[in-house]
Amino acid sequence: MKKFKEYDSLDLAKINSDVLELWRNERLFKKSIESRDGSRPFVFFEGPPSANGLPGIHHVMGRTIKDLFCRYKTLKGFMVKRKAGWDAHGLPVELSVERELGITKEDIDKTITITDYNEHCKKTVMKYTSVWNDLTEKMGYWVDTKKPYITYDSKYIESVWFLFKKLYKKNLVYKGYAIQPYSPPAGTGLSSHELNLPGCYKNVKDTSVYALFKSQKSTLFNKLVSGDVFFLAWTTTPWTLAANTGLAVGKNIKYSLLVTHNLYTGKRINVVCATDLIPVTFRGFSQVFDEKKCVFDKKNPQYYEVGSFLGEEFVGLKYEQLLKYCQPYKNKENAFVVVAGDFVTTEGGTGIVHMAPTFGADDKIVADKNNIPGMLVLNNDNEPVPIVNKKGQYIDCMGEFSGRYVKTAYSDSEKTSLDVDIAVTLKKAGLAFRVEKYEHSYPHCWRTDKPVLYYPLNSWFIKTSSEKKKMIKKNEDVFWQPKSTGDGRFKNWLEGLNDWNLSRSRFWGTPIPIWRTEDGKETLCIGSVEELFNECVASVKCGFMKKNPLEAFSIGDMSEENYSRIDLHKHVVDNIVLCSSRGEKMFREPDLMDVWFDSGAMPYAQLHYPFENKDLIDKGSYFPADFIAEGVDQTRGWFFTLHAISTMCFNSVAFKSVVSNGLVLDSKGQKMSKRLGNAIDPFKLLDEFGSDPVRWYMITNANPWENIKFNVDGVDEVKRKFFGTLFNTYSFFTLYANIDGFLNSEENVPVNERSLLDRWILSELNLLIINCDSDYGSLDATSAGRRIQDFVINNLSNWYVRLCRRRFWKNVYGLEKIAAFQTLYECLLVVSKIASPIAPFYCDILYRDLITTGQKNYQSVHLDFWPKTNKLIIDKDLIKKMEVVQKITSLALSLRKKLKIRVRQPLASVSIIAGTDVSLTLENELLDLLKLELNVKSVNFVTQSSSFVEKKLSPNFRIIGKKYGALMKEIATVVSVLDNSHVIQFEKTKKIELSLSKGNIILSDDELIIKTTSVPGWSVVTSDDFTVALDTNITDGLIKEGVAREFVNRVQNIRKSLGFAVTDIVKISALCENNIRDSIKENLNYIKKEVLSSDIVFVEKKPNKHEEVEINGTKVYIALNLMS
Repeated sequence: MKKFKEYDSLDLAKINSDVLELWRNERLFKKSIESRDGSRPFVFFEGPPSANGLPGIHHVMGRTIKDLFCRYKTLKGFMVKRKAGWDAHGLPVELSVERELGITKEDIDKTITITDYNEHCKKTVMKYTSVWNDLTEKMGYWVDTKKPYITYDSKYIESVWFLFKKLYKKNLVYKGYAIQPYSPPAGTGLSSHELNLPGCYKNVKDTSVYALFKSQKSTLFNKLVSGDVFFLAWTTTPWTLAANTGLAVGKNIKYSLLVTHNLYTGKRINVVCATDLIPVTFRGFSQVFDEKKCVFDKKNPQYYEVGSFLGEEFVGLKYEQLLKYCQPYKNKENAFVVVAGDFVTTEGGTGIVHMAPTFGADDKIVADKNNIPGMLVLNNDNEPVPIVNKKGQYIDCMGEFSGRYVKTAYSDSEKTSLDVDIAVTLKKAGLAFRVEKYEHSYPHCWRTDKPVLYYPLNSWFIKTSSEKKKMIKKNEDVFWQPKSTGDGRFKNWLEGLNDWNLSRSRFWGTPIPIWRTEDGKETLCIGSVEELFNECVASVKCGFMKKNPLEAFSIGDMSEENYSRIDLHKHVVDNIVLCSSRGEKMFREPDLMDVWFDSGAMPYAQLHYPFENKDLIDKGSYFPADFIAEGVDQTRGWFFTLHAISTMCFNSVAFKSVVSNGLVLDSKGQKMSKRLGNAIDPFKLLDEFGSDPVRWYMITNANPWENIKFNVDGVDEVKRKFFGTLFNTYSFFTLYANIDGFLNSEENVPVNERSLLDRWILSELNLLIINCDSDYGSLDATSAGRRIQDFVINNLSNWYVRLCRRRFWKNVYGLEKIAAFQTLYECLLVVSKIASPIAPFYCDILYRDLITTGQKNYQSVHLDFWPKTNKLIIDKDLIKKMEVVQKITSLALSLRKKLKIRVRQPLASVSIIAGTDVSLTLENELLDLLKLELNVKSVNFVTQSSSFVEKKLSPNFRIIGKKYGALMKEIATVVSVLDNSHVIQFEKTKKIELSLSKGNIILSDDELIIKTTSVPGWSVVTSDDFTVALDTNITDGLIKEGVAREFVNRVQNIRKSLGFAVTDIVKISALCENNIRDSIKENLNYIKKEVLSSDIVFVEKKPNKHEEVEINGTKVYIALNLMS
C-alpha cells in the first residue's frame, strides 16, 4: 500500500541539492514555461550584471525578489519567460584587463594593439560566468542562462545602433563642447546619472584658499583708499586658480571695501568682500571704527570698513592675472574682468566667485555670455588644449608645477598636494589672505573610486532634457514599490535632468555609429549591419578601401553563424572609411557609447529588434515589461536608461511595475566589505542552510525596499521556527495517516459536516489564499510571507493540530477522523503552493510528498496552479469567535504563568467579563476548547466583576494637583469613601460629582483612576477587551488530577526517548511516594488511555531499566515494557 513519505529529521541543505538534481533531470524550468504555452505572457526583464566580478549576498536578495514574483505569476497561469543577460562592456572590464596585463590606458595601441586588447576584454568579461550560474542554480533563481543576451554580441550591438539612429533621426542627438565630469584614472567622461549613483559623493578635506585678485587702478576706489585694492575670492580647488580668467559678482549684492592686513606678509591691504560674508571671511578679526587704529597685530587682527558698493558697480573692472604661467591663446584681451553672474550668492565664500571656464560648467556659461575666453593654450601641434591633460596633470607651460597631478589620488608617487604647494606660492607672493582645510562633499568615479574633474570634452549628447516632461508624465503610469521611490527619488531625478553625455573615450564597448567628413560638414549615422555593408561597398567603389571588411556577412541571414562572421567593435569599425555624398572620406567618431545605453536597450536588443521578433515589441506581447526589480542604486542607472530610451524611441514606459530593493548591511547596519571583514559568502551560507531559509529570512525580515541588517542567526531562527514547524506538522500528519491508511482517496466530507475547528482552519486557509494573492499581486511578498508564517506556526500548528491531537489518536477510523485528515492535508497542500514562490525547494518536496499516494495532481508544485478560493466556507463570525477564544486563552495562560501554576494543574473555573464592544455568544464546542486550553472545569461569563474583583476610585494626583491645588487633600478624602455604586456610575458616565466644603465639583475620566484588587481565592487580569479571573482555590481532587497529568507527561516523554511507535501498548512499573500513588490510582483509567498502557504496577524498589523523573518536587522511578 502506498504511504506518505516519512523523515527522521529536516535537512534543508540536502533537500536543496536533491531538488536541484530533480529539476535538472526533469528539465522542470523549461516545463514550467511549456506548461503555460498559449497562456497570457507575463513579461519580465532581467537587468544584466557584469560577469567579471563575483556575486555577493546582495545578489541573493535581488534575485530572490525577481524569482518569487515570476514563480507566483506562473502559478497564476501566466507564461513567464526569463532570459538571463550579461553586461559585457565598459570600464569595469577594461580596468580588470589593465590590471591583469600590467598596463595603463596609454599603453593601448602602443605596446598592445586595440584588437588584442579587446580580445582580452572579451575573454575576461565572462571570467566568472560559471560562478554566477552556480549561484543562480543553487538559490533557485529560474532564468534561462543557456541562451542569455550578451551586450558584446553583434546582434545586440546592431539593435543598439538601430535605437541610436532612431534618436538621431528625431534630432535628439548632437555633438557639443561642454564641461563634463571626467575620470582621469578611467580616462573617460561620465554621465550625470553615473555621477549620482550611490556612494559617488564622498566627504573629503581639501585645502581651500581665499585668493587676492589685484584690481587695476580705478576711480571707484581711488577716492576712498590709497594703494592697491584686491578682490577676495574663495576656492576649494586651488589648482584651478591657474585657469582663472574672470571674477563673478552678484549685481544686487552689497559689497564692502575693507582696510586690513595680510596675516602672512604683515602688509596693509585693501580688500573687497560681500558685506554679509564679513563675519565668515574675517572670523577671528575685530572691527575697528577708526582707520588709524587698524594696525597689524597677528594675534588680534582687525579690519576697518571704508565704504560699500553694489556688485553692478564692479562690472567691467579689470584685474591682474593671479598666476601668470600662461595666457589664453585667443581673446586674451577679454580675460581677467569682473562680470555679473546669477549663480553668485552670499550663502558661502566671499560673494565673489573665481571663474575657470575651462573647468566649470556654470563658469563657462557666464564666460561665454560675456565673451571671456577659457584658459586654453596651443600645444606642439598648434591645437588649443586645457592646462590640465587627460591624465590629470598640469601641462608643460605651468613652470615649476608642470607635470604635477592636480589630485594626489591620481598618482602613486606624488605625496605632496599640488593645492598645498600653490597655496604656499600664493602666500609668498602676498596673494593669499587665508589658507585652511575645508571638509566638503566631492564627486568620485563610481568605478575607480577616485575624484573626478570637470573637464572640457567634445562629446555626443542625447537631448534628454527636452524630453523630461514626457518622461515625468510616463513615470505616472509605473507602479513603484515602494511608491516613494517613484514619486520621490526617480521623479526628482527626472525633474533635474541634464542632457545625456553618451561619449566614452575607451576601447571596449559599443561604438557610436557615426561617420563624419574631416571638415565636419557631412555626418552619417548607421543603424544596421546591412546599411554599413552597403556603405562599405560604396566606399570600395570610391577607392577608399580595398575590400569590404563585412564581405563574409550575408544580408538577410539572421543566423548566429552569419553574425559570428563579423565584429562591430572599435578595432574593426575604426578602420572602416566611408564615402560622403561629395566623394570625401568619412571617418568614424572615435568614442564609444555609455554602457548604460547598452543596458537600457536590452528590451529590444535581447530580441535583435527590429531585425527579428519585430512583432513582439511592436504589438506589445513582449514589451513593455510587466515587472522588473533591481537595487535602489539603479534609480539613476538602469531604471533611468530603460525609461529614457523607451520614452524617446517608443513613447512608452519600459516597465509597468518595479521593486526597488534596499541594501544588504551587516547585523550592525554597516555596509559589507572584505576590508571590514563583515562580508558574507553566499555560497557558504547556502551550503549550510539551503536556499529556502535564506530567501524566507530576506523577504520576511523587512520589506525588500528597506535596508536589511543581515544576521545569520535570523536565518537559523527561520529554519527552526517556520520550516521546523511546517516539517513537524507534515510529520504529525504522515505518522497518523500512514497508521490509519489515509490516502486522501476517500470521498470528501462536506465542510458543513466537519467539526468547528475544521471549519475555522478552512476559513482561515481560504482567507490566507485571498490575502496572499493580493499581497503578491501588489509586489508585497513580505506581507505574504509573514501571513503564511503566522498561519503555519500559530493557526495550523499551535492551535489546530494541538487541539485536534485526540481526533488523530482515536482508534476508530470514521468520518470525524477522515475529516481531520482531509482538513490537515488541504492546509499543507495549499501552503506548499502559496509559499513556493519564496521557498521553492522545500515546498516542492512537500507538494510531491503529499501527492505521491495517487492523487490526480501535477508533477511539481511549480507546474500546478494557484489554489482556488471557496468563499462560501469562509465563516467570518467563527473567525471572530475563535479570536475571542485565543485572546482569553492568552490572558488566562499569562495569569497562570505569573502565579506559577502549571497548565497541567486543573483549576475549578474561569470567569470572564467582555468589554462593551465584544460579543461573547460562544458555541459549546468553543466553550469546550476554552476548558481544554485553560485546563478548567467550568467557564463562566459574567456581567459584574464584584464577586472576584474589588474596585476603588483614586485621584489622578498629577492632574488634580495642577488643577485644584489646595483642594487636592479634601478631594482625596472624599474619593476614598466612595463605594462600588460610584465606581459603576463612573464606568458608565466617565464622570462623577463630588460635594466639597467650598461647593460641588465634577471630576472627569482623566482625573480619576479605577484601581482593582483581586478578592482572595481569585486572580484577575484585564485587557482592553476582557477581564479574566481564575479561581485559584485548588482542592485535593484537583491536585491529584494535576499529578496524574504530570505523570502522563513523563510517561509520554519516556515513550518518545525509547522510540516506541504511537500505537505501541506498554505496561508501566512505578516506584513513587504514597501521595503520587494515590493520585495515579484515582485517575488510572484516564492515564492508561492517554499513554496506551495495559496496566500500571506499583513496585517497592526501583524497576529494571527505569527512568528517574520528578513530579511536584518528588522523585518517581518509571519503567516501560512493550506488550507483544
